[in-house]
Amino acid sequence: MLVHHLPRWLPRSSLLALPFTLVSLSGCVGPGIAPDEPLALPLSLMFTDLPDLGADYVYEGWLIVDEAPVATGRFSVTPEQQNVEVQLDRDTFAAATTFVLTIEPAFGDDPAPSAVHLLAGDIDNSGKANLSTAHPAALGTDFATAMGGYLLETPTSADEGDYDQGLWFLDVAGGPGPSLALPPLPEGWVYEGWVVIDDTPTSTGRFTDVGAADDDGAGPSAGPNAAPPFPGQDFISPARTVVGGTVVISVEPEPDNSPMPFALKPLVDDVVEDVGAGVLQPMGTNAGLPLGIAELGAR
Repeated sequence: MLVHHLPRWLPRSSLLALPFTLVSLSGCVGPGIAPDEPLALPLSLMFTDLPDLGADYVYEGWLIVDEAPVATGRFSVTPEQQNVEVQLDRDTFAAATTFVLTIEPAFGDDPAPSAVHLLAGDIDNSGKANLSTAHPAALGTDFATAMGGYLLETPTSADEGDYDQGLWFLDVAGGPGPSLALPPLPEGWVYEGWVVIDDTPTSTGRFTDVGAADDDGAGPSAGPNAAPPFPGQDFISPARTVVGGTVVISVEPEPDNSPMPFALKPLVDDVVEDVGAGVLQPMGTNAGLPLGIAELGAR
């Protein structure tokens, strides 16, 4: 797992020893802004497919000024309302280089940015930033290289006929080995497997390493036998077939805002087929990712 212990907008080469600080820019006039310009200027945020976080978490925007984060305000969105506008001190705009969107606890939050950076973008000369997960200050990837599959098998059961009650992200032909190829995630994010049956998602476990067991092993309904060291789950007691369900790999914030899958779903297979035990079934890539634009007022 790729873990960033310092803010990811700081250059790695020379700033690894710098302390993490918040800054206030009130009381000074930045370069490029005339003294007679308005004291407050608008920051318009326009998003596409940004998920509703529920009651316990909110979004917070940050402008990076002199390599330190300056908060632009906290907000929530709904599927119908994806745009936000705030007024900021004009001095902030002149030196801002990057916009970062984080997920924060709605209550009892630390004033510094959380580690959960969702979108980011560099601000161009016109005052506009195109926001994506691929920016290094966000997740650092658009998941275009994600690929993989899964197989049906119940390693924790001695019954060879119940293979349709287990789903594992491993490749028997690989030694066995991992069946997923996923980009490493920065601090604040984990992968999670899901099987969706009758419109009800069930987690198969959270993980950061495709070649190791996930956080709940073979799961609470597994049989008595040992499980392989890969992500997956058995549904032995009570018995539950996964054939006909949907398999999803999601990217989840840590801490998580909901027991349901988050909006980032890089791999999906719409229908689990009964192709027999141990046969790898491929997953398709899912292009739907949140995007955004941050547009500053006159610079």
